[in-house]
Amino acid sequence: HEAGNGVFIFPNRGVHRAAIMQNATPEEMMAPKPADNKPLAKFPANYMEKDVAPRQDFVWSETSEPHYKRRKAILAKHPEIRELFGPDNNTMGQVFFVVTLQTAIAAYMGFHNINWGIMGLVAYCIGGFANHHLFLAVHEMAHGLAFESALANRMLAFVANFPAVFPFAVSFQKYHLEHHQHQGVHDVDMDIPTYAEGKFAVNVIAKTLWVMCQLFFYALRPLFSNPKPAGLAELANLTCCVAYDYAMYHYFGGKAIAYLVLSSFLGGGLHPIAGHFISEHYMFNEDQETYSYYGPLNWVIYYAGYHVEHHDFPRIPGSRLSEVHKLAPEFYENLAHHTSWSGCIWRYITDPKMGAFSRCRRHERASNKKSN
Repeated sequence: HEAGNGVFIFPNRGVHRAAIMQNATPEEMMAPKPADNKPLAKFPANYMEKDVAPRQDFVWSETSEPHYKRRKAILAKHPEIRELFGPDNNTMGQVFFVVTLQTAIAAYMGFHNINWGIMGLVAYCIGGFANHHLFLAVHEMAHGLAFESALANRMLAFVANFPAVFPFAVSFQKYHLEHHQHQGVHDVDMDIPTYAEGKFAVNVIAKTLWVMCQLFFYALRPLFSNPKPAGLAELANLTCCVAYDYAMYHYFGGKAIAYLVLSSFLGGGLHPIAGHFISEHYMFNEDQETYSYYGPLNWVIYYAGYHVEHHDFPRIPGSRLSEVHKLAPEFYENLAHHTSWSGCIWRYITDPKMGAFSRCRRHERASNKKSN
């Protein structure tokens, strides 16, 4: 059942709690879904009340991340899911098509000196989707889901990184794999906002500014909270991006670079596709820390909206995550999920209870370091 407001789906809040991921045992997760558990659209009763105080701290958990035990439980009941593991050979063609498209548009903008208004409109309507597609392509390669070869995945990630202008592919992989293995762990998972961000994003204006600039927070947060030494891979990533940027500037001028930067900035802020940053782990429901989005924009970014499924099985490419849901519906259909990324952004900004503190943190690392 799709929510009439397109924002958020809650499962039936009866006595049965089997599918809630926090603190559920494998036996509880494998319990059958009740027949009357139809997901219903529902906002909290005090949504938009002016006297509701924003959170002052994160939601702290005493357990390790939930997806390792979910993975074990799901595979015990549905071993056929293992057949979905492995790379998607279609990824390379998609990456080269979108990189070529963005490069051609940027070249046109620069060569014809298109005015800033039209450039901004094109960057928002086309470039934002294109660069976000490539960002999620880098995400696929970070998990080794384009080729069997780690080197081939890295080389394709470098290509996908070109239109972003700034190198990020190698660093993203380092931090993102930690996000999976140690989801929510304090000072390890850099997907979680800092305390400074939490204290800033406390009202509509501040949260709007935070959402507009969330891509910068996402990129710069690790440099201050958990810096890692750069190596030869980062140097290679930098060299490739500098060569691409120089060629674009030399042959097509500064507006070509400006278009690409605008595509990333606009597409990473108040943009429908950027709603996935908030939809994935912000706790609209305090007993669930990972959420999926089941909507039409999934096809643009490798079905990244199937985020619970992705964290349960990070070795399955995005194009096959819907199959996971179909094979093991009893593990997913009881969970709250999103139906609109735009609605998710709106809810985040306007709900006084939501903010950068609406994330789960924990001190306990994953007990099994091979869980990813």
